[in-house]
Amino acid sequence: MLPKRISVIISIFIIFGLAGLCSADEAMWPLYDLDQVPFDSLQKLGLTLQPDEIFKPNQGGLSDASVNLSGGSSSFVSPSGLIITNHHVAAGAIQKQSDLENNYLRDGFYAATHEEEIPAIGYTANITLEVEDVTDRVMAVLGDDLGDMERYKTIEKISKEIVSEGEEGRDVKCRLSRMFGGSQFILYTFFRVRDVRIVYAPPEAIGNFGGDIDNWMWPRHVGDFAFLRAYVAPDGSSAAYSEDNVPYRPKSYYPISSKGVKEGDLVMMIGFPGRTNRYASSSEIDNLYNHYYPMSLKTYEERLAMLEAVAEADSAKAIRLASTMSGINNFMKKTYGLYEGFKRTDILTKRQKQEEKLKAFLDRDPELSKKYGHVLEELDSLYRIKNATQIRDHILGYVSYACDYLAMAEEVYRWATEREKEDIDRDRGYQDRDSIPTKRWLKNKQINLTPSMDKMTLKYFMKRAYHLPEGQRIETFDKIFTGIGENEIDSFLDDYIEKIYANTQIGDLDQRMAMLHMSREELEKLDDSFVNLAIDFFPEMKARREKNKVISGATSRLQPKLMQAYTAWKEGRIYPNANGTKRFNWGVVKGYSPRDAVNFSSITGLAGVMEKETGVKPFIVPEELKQVYNAKDFGKHLNPGINDVPVDFLTTNSGTNGNSGSPVLNGKGELVGLDFDTGYEGVSADYMYNPDVCRAIVCDIRYVLFLLDKVYHLDNLLNEMTIH
Repeated sequence: MLPKRISVIISIFIIFGLAGLCSADEAMWPLYDLDQVPFDSLQKLGLTLQPDEIFKPNQGGLSDASVNLSGGSSSFVSPSGLIITNHHVAAGAIQKQSDLENNYLRDGFYAATHEEEIPAIGYTANITLEVEDVTDRVMAVLGDDLGDMERYKTIEKISKEIVSEGEEGRDVKCRLSRMFGGSQFILYTFFRVRDVRIVYAPPEAIGNFGGDIDNWMWPRHVGDFAFLRAYVAPDGSSAAYSEDNVPYRPKSYYPISSKGVKEGDLVMMIGFPGRTNRYASSSEIDNLYNHYYPMSLKTYEERLAMLEAVAEADSAKAIRLASTMSGINNFMKKTYGLYEGFKRTDILTKRQKQEEKLKAFLDRDPELSKKYGHVLEELDSLYRIKNATQIRDHILGYVSYACDYLAMAEEVYRWATEREKEDIDRDRGYQDRDSIPTKRWLKNKQINLTPSMDKMTLKYFMKRAYHLPEGQRIETFDKIFTGIGENEIDSFLDDYIEKIYANTQIGDLDQRMAMLHMSREELEKLDDSFVNLAIDFFPEMKARREKNKVISGATSRLQPKLMQAYTAWKEGRIYPNANGTKRFNWGVVKGYSPRDAVNFSSITGLAGVMEKETGVKPFIVPEELKQVYNAKDFGKHLNPGINDVPVDFLTTNSGTNGNSGSPVLNGKGELVGLDFDTGYEGVSADYMYNPDVCRAIVCDIRYVLFLLDKVYHLDNLLNEMTIH
């Protein structure tokens, strides 16, 4: 059933300093909130669809073709389970199937038949089946007298109960999502496809043309697309890879528009944006700008330098490390964009002034002041507690994430401790329902496991831990460092690290999988060096988790009140932050002016690809593409509007990480492109949207059709899709 309208979204306004109505370009609307979208305005721009054609609760609709693909976005484009997404979304799967002999990342991959399609290792496709508002059920157990830890535990318990009931006896996965800081709870039910296969990936010189140099920038000239296929068991149930599996038959899939778009055209985007925080307090923004971003950039740069040095010296390792390097580069450049965007638009000052006005409004009404007047101060106190150990927590988080051997050992030991509890009492991620993805993760780790790089990474973070300030020390490492002076730390760490890697079996796949099924006592008797390190770390990591639970409980109490305070102040329509759930967003094709005397047009063409060619990565043009270009053999793909083959285009849609691969549709619901980026000047829209510079960068479907048709002659793939 549709969620009931709640108090925070009753009337119409836009908060955070923008006048007038909420810019629809900015809002990322949950599909069940389509009644908030001004469809009369969209129809004037060319929309021919009715709201229930886009989304009909639990009964299908156009939006059903949009699919979450392992944290990215994608969509069905044929009745035989064919999926289109970004090349960079599929790159992890392509890389895992690549080696020196078959370098699919560099050379591309094509399966002419279903039998030739290869597994997209570690990838799942999550297809939305049902959406239900369960707010009343959650709120019924949340009394005002609950302490912060008790509140956290209460929410966790009721959430697990709701999810368990939703999944019981069904071939589905459920997720309970919080909206508006915890004012609303929505249960999403998915059918999870566990057998996803690679169908076609263009060569890197097309799929990643421009590489990290062009990333987040405009103009772009990249064919950022790839095709995969979803498979299920013969009876239609979800199943791991098997030769007996058959292509999934989606209820909805997108037809393709060969006519494309032009400046001013309406476009809609339906995808899975990961996280925005447009209602963040000034305390949080201050910390991000002055502490968190500088600290993160240091880590990104130094880790990347190590990885690049190893990759340059060993081509086999370069393939295994490619996904990691790409991910770091991506987040590093976005973080620079966020940092510069905060400074350029002075978001902190604007948010502080806004909060001063809010306080003044609340002070004029004793009742409102009593209900909400304390919220910003309490949030500020909460952030001070959280940030007091943020350098230490940063190192702890990374050492348990970036160091594969320690990450696997900690996961194995954590499962042993969690299994001692009743299933309902375990932490999220460690219930019986999570065992299959855990086994898959531990198994797939073997593909890119690079011990020499892992040693360098562990040494790097241990050395940073050695220099942590008082009050932020890591006790487990301090015990290891006992008696070691500044001049000895490098040689000591070299010896220590060689010993622990020589005395562990965690890097052996069979041994690791056996460890996963051991009890805590059995693991403690192994005397495995990395398991022992995980055991030593356990109390410290547990204390960190407990602290975060208290903070989460407090946040779930305060954040809804902040949203209600803003609503009382301005009375209006607001939308929830992105949180990985499916969202609808609309905009128009439009260029922008990022700075004085610079004006960007909205569509790039094939001539721009040739202009950028240097013959050196990342600006290499494949020979097949050169030949077609030089012969001017464009056929029906030549666009009269630009007298060229369109490659990429800009829209006023708002997206963020997770939107990559989102289908971009015209007013008829036809696929016209794939969202893959945000313009560099607009990435700070995660915190404050600026309509002048916020632009989505989209791979034009006309470029995809041109490449499949004229350059690579993949008729089977073209014939499978419905092209208008």
